[in-house]
Amino acid sequence: MSVVARQGFKYSIIGYLGFLLGTISAIFIFPYDFEFYGKLRYILPAAEMLVPFVVLGISYSNVKFFHTVEKDGKKQNMLSLSLLTVLINFIVFSVIFFIIPYFYPKFRLSEAWKNKEMILPLILILSFCAIFNKYTSNYKRIVVSNIFDNLFPKIANLGAFCLFFYFAFSQKIAFAFFFGIFTLMLLGYIYYTNRLEKIQLDFNTDYFKKNNFWKEFFNYSFFGFLGTFGNYLAINSFMIGEYLGMEEVGIYSVLYALISLISIPQLGLFNISAPIINKTLADGDMEELDRFHKKTSLSLYFLGAVLFSCIMVGFPFLTQFMPKNGTMLREYEPVVWIWGSAVLVDLATGFNGNIISLSKYYRFNILVMLLLAGLTIGLNYYFIKNTDLKLIGIALSTAISLTTYNVIKIIFNYVVFKVSPLTIEMIFVSIICTLAITVAIVLPTFDNNFINLIYKPAVVLILIYIGNYFTKIFPIEDYLNIRFIKSVFKIK
Repeated sequence: MSVVARQGFKYSIIGYLGFLLGTISAIFIFPYDFEFYGKLRYILPAAEMLVPFVVLGISYSNVKFFHTVEKDGKKQNMLSLSLLTVLINFIVFSVIFFIIPYFYPKFRLSEAWKNKEMILPLILILSFCAIFNKYTSNYKRIVVSNIFDNLFPKIANLGAFCLFFYFAFSQKIAFAFFFGIFTLMLLGYIYYTNRLEKIQLDFNTDYFKKNNFWKEFFNYSFFGFLGTFGNYLAINSFMIGEYLGMEEVGIYSVLYALISLISIPQLGLFNISAPIINKTLADGDMEELDRFHKKTSLSLYFLGAVLFSCIMVGFPFLTQFMPKNGTMLREYEPVVWIWGSAVLVDLATGFNGNIISLSKYYRFNILVMLLLAGLTIGLNYYFIKNTDLKLIGIALSTAISLTTYNVIKIIFNYVVFKVSPLTIEMIFVSIICTLAITVAIVLPTFDNNFINLIYKPAVVLILIYIGNYFTKIFPIEDYLNIRFIKSVFKIK
């Protein structure tokens, strides 16, 4: 078994473990105290949203130019100068951060200012981690970095919450644990990088000055920096915390954990599809790319629609098994409907963005990501300031911006590459799932919520199976057999 295959298999396992840990915690543990969980979920996204202004895309250049500097024996020089630049950027960023209140006094009232003791050090740690993450990926080692990036933040959230709520420690101790986990993550990155190849700090700038290599390095970094602004989830958490409150951040985070179940089929899609996309683009075989695009998108949409349908009919009963605040989540059921529908549209577009990013038109992807960020911020601000919709307004904002983002990419790919993810079968999937949801909702509801939680989604699954049996949209029989199940657990 090759290194890439082994790493890919282990990467998927870690990804699913992290997903399960985060989802189970968000549904059954964090609702006990939305206020404190909201604080945790505000601090990390706020730091993540500001990290790009410190890293400035340098982490991406550590991948782009790795083989060039490796041939010249300057890997350690690139790593050392990257880390030094990030440190300098952070100092400049911090100075600007502390100057802002003198020009905009209201900034002192913001949650970002109130939590600066946590957010600023976290920005520095995450910035260094971003450099090490990309640098170590050049060695085709992605599992350890996935443990750091996927599991450690969830452990930090869960551990800090349990210390505060279950063990009655103070918030300061809980936050110290939270921050300590990320400090441990950075130390782990340093240790692991040193294991791959001994770190030898080299801050000499002669190599980068030669032939103006530094200009090429920073030009590419700048485009990487621009491409990091599409994190609408971090933007949402930040704006909810600033304008609606920490309790709403907690509720939003729990709803997101539930909605993200719909995206399970998408996990690992890029790693699997990237080589195929690269080959078809290189060969100019747009017909094969279109066929593969349609097939993959339909599979994602079908599986996502099935999960979405089960969530829709089971959500009201699932809230009954959540902690005392489950009733608060029930009030925001429209968020699940609206946001879940937007995620379905995203699934239906498949690897739309990956086609663009792997082609010579990758800069266009950066433009639409900037559009997504701008549209998300603008619509969030409008709904928060001009309506009483609160999280429902945030969900509408996300749905509008994410759908616009995907429609633009569909049009671009069709005009430039003559490929599209959309098929007539998707309409049939929508009809079948809508009918299944409708039937499940109008069927009698029992007094026992556990029975309802099991039987209503079961009805949905049976009806979708029957509908698919006659329409032959998705080859379910290829997956519901012993041979496939055995293949899932094979290493080779």
